Amino acid sequence: MKDKLMLMIPGPTPVPESVLSALGRHPMGHRSADFSKIMAQVLTDLKWLHQTTNDVLVLTASGTGTMEASIVNFLSPGDRVLVCCNGKFAERWADMCDAFGLAAERISAPWGKALDPEAVRAALEADTTKQIKAVIITHSETSTGVINDLESISRHIKAHGTALSVVDAVTSLGAASVPIDEWELDVVASASQKGYMMPPGLGFVSVSAKAWDAYKVAKLPKFYLDLGKYRAEAIQNTTPFTPAINLVFGLQVALEMMKQEGLEAIFARHHRHKIATRAAIRALGLSLYAQDDAVASPAITAVVTAPVEAEKLRSYLRQRFDIALAGGQDELEGKIVRIGHLGFVCDRDILTAISALEAVLPELGHTAFTPGAGVSAACKVLTAS
Repeated sequence: MKDKLMLMIPGPTPVPESVLSALGRHPMGHRSADFSKIMAQVLTDLKWLHQTTNDVLVLTASGTGTMEASIVNFLSPGDRVLVCCNGKFAERWADMCDAFGLAAERISAPWGKALDPEAVRAALEADTTKQIKAVIITHSETSTGVINDLESISRHIKAHGTALSVVDAVTSLGAASVPIDEWELDVVASASQKGYMMPPGLGFVSVSAKAWDAYKVAKLPKFYLDLGKYRAEAIQNTTPFTPAINLVFGLQVALEMMKQEGLEAIFARHHRHKIATRAAIRALGLSLYAQDDAVASPAITAVVTAPVEAEKLRSYLRQRFDIALAGGQDELEGKIVRIGHLGFVCDRDILTAISALEAVLPELGHTAFTPGAGVSAACKVLTAS
């Protein structure tokens, strides 16, 4: 049926009707007083969501753009950095560091496993001359469905005294609690098309006072992504370059919706959906790629589909039910599907996706479950919460 596509991928995520309506407003001048009022509200609400009093800057960029900004604004060529790698997106940031001529050292964990904070601690403690300038962490690894212990890693970074924490929170901000001030995080990057319930196009970077000190001596070239320009203009509730005006309209509405729900309720909803999805997958006789519940991301669940072909499963769900799941990436291509459950997702969406999954699995030869088992397992979680 036309216009019935249901996104259950880790981004872009579903967008509320009220946000879509706001996107359709006639644009206004981005230097006007009316737009400055909207920006003022947006900047205030972003600090609420980020749980910080630090600057939270708005860029017209993707998540990768905000991560590039997080690197070029605070580091110099040849700087030694630690990059914590346990998935495709962490590896992307390591590759980005290589591209900018940084001395990037990878601290790795197997895909599907969480990073070991003790490995980060050991590397930082061995740096007695304080040469390490930053530690880059992907909080929620979208490629595998693992969330890392950012709080513990941040504590070890603070004990080092010199290094900055640079955090990819693209699929954790708005899905999990990221208390920036409490955890003393320095640079935190995220993007609109995930937990913010928005289309792609806006990026956000939170910057601490310590990071701004590093900015003063950073030597990597920058222009459009120069966060100092964004900070200076944010004081006047504006931006240094033309922003995605209509996306800002939508962001204002999305943030208001999030405020009405409340932070704790948002985080509890994402946790509930994670547990329900994982319970359903186990009941259907399939395997979870990240098997440890304690490190499962509230944003996305990766499912090992063997003996069913992952891409055939995705194709059947799309053709039969207009439900989109994400596939595996790099070494996981064709081996897993990824179920997104972040942003504007409700209990009904989880049950719909699991029901559709139950319907197509037997058609693909997988019958090692009792009919209705997946939905029943999910219901037990959802109705108990």
